Amino acid sequence: MSGTERHKSKIGVIGAGAWGTALAQVLSEGQDELLLWAREEEVVSQINENHENRAFLPGHPLRHNVRATQSMEQMETCEAFLIVTPAQHLRASLESMPKTDAPLILCSKGMEESTRQLMSEVVQDLRPDNPIAVLSGPTFAHEVARGLPTALTLACDTQATWERLYPLIAKPSFRPYFSDDIIGAEIGGAVKNVLAIGCGVAEGAGLGQNARASLISRGFAEMLRYGTARGARAETLSGLCGLGDLVLTCSSTSSRNFSLGKGLGEGKSAESLLSDRATVAEGAFTAPVLQRDATSRGIEMPIVDAVCALLDGTTDSQTIAAQLMGRPLVAEQR
Repeated sequence: MSGTERHKSKIGVIGAGAWGTALAQVLSEGQDELLLWAREEEVVSQINENHENRAFLPGHPLRHNVRATQSMEQMETCEAFLIVTPAQHLRASLESMPKTDAPLILCSKGMEESTRQLMSEVVQDLRPDNPIAVLSGPTFAHEVARGLPTALTLACDTQATWERLYPLIAKPSFRPYFSDDIIGAEIGGAVKNVLAIGCGVAEGAGLGQNARASLISRGFAEMLRYGTARGARAETLSGLCGLGDLVLTCSSTSSRNFSLGKGLGEGKSAESLLSDRATVAEGAFTAPVLQRDATSRGIEMPIVDAVCALLDGTTDSQTIAAQLMGRPLVAEQR
């Protein structure tokens, strides 16, 4: 395809990692064409010639109407954009995207390191006139790509944005539920990635299922404390994009963050684990940003603090476990 060709794709997906590719596959159902922007030339070639993203989602054939491109110019006619680039690259992606009034659906989970902003706040800085939505929930990319049943939250800035987007997003196996709590949806996704590292540590260190269940429960309390302080609603965090996503991500090595934590619990260094990955474990980047922001707001998040200490190598899993178990006994709902 030449750089001057125009496409009539209703949906454009920015970012062709595992999650972006899975979203392109499920949302291409019933579409004439779905455009998937990829940074890597070899990924574009694989998708267009072999209908598979062997680099990031191997073993999952893609529909022939999923078309990959390296040209942002070819995305100009899309009616909505799903942005699935890593959180630390969101600002650069927005700056390179076509200047349209199309809704921007944020699918990355994290906080920008340099500003401590949530993804929606970055969008408001750079693209204040675009409608904003957040798509978040308990989703493993390989299951979505296979068409297995999935339910998640589509948080929108207005009811009008929801009415515009859900006909494009909803599919027989892919069920979005409406929320108008964008901050809650984002905080649930960002915090659960950090907590998943902690649960992976418990697995790798052999601390047992009791410890993991305790970490999920007490981690959820941290999510609620932080989220409600930032203006999120507790019922949002108790739903698919908070507790639902937390339970999934903290329970399986299919989670990149859980796998990272498992390696830390086995005694491997964060540096070696992160350098050996083709995909991004967002929790590793979110943890220190979240810790700084929580500290600045006077919000206590001891599990997040423990994950940060493990990531920067200042302590080990057994020491952290002893410290957490030795904390003062207080009322549970605190």
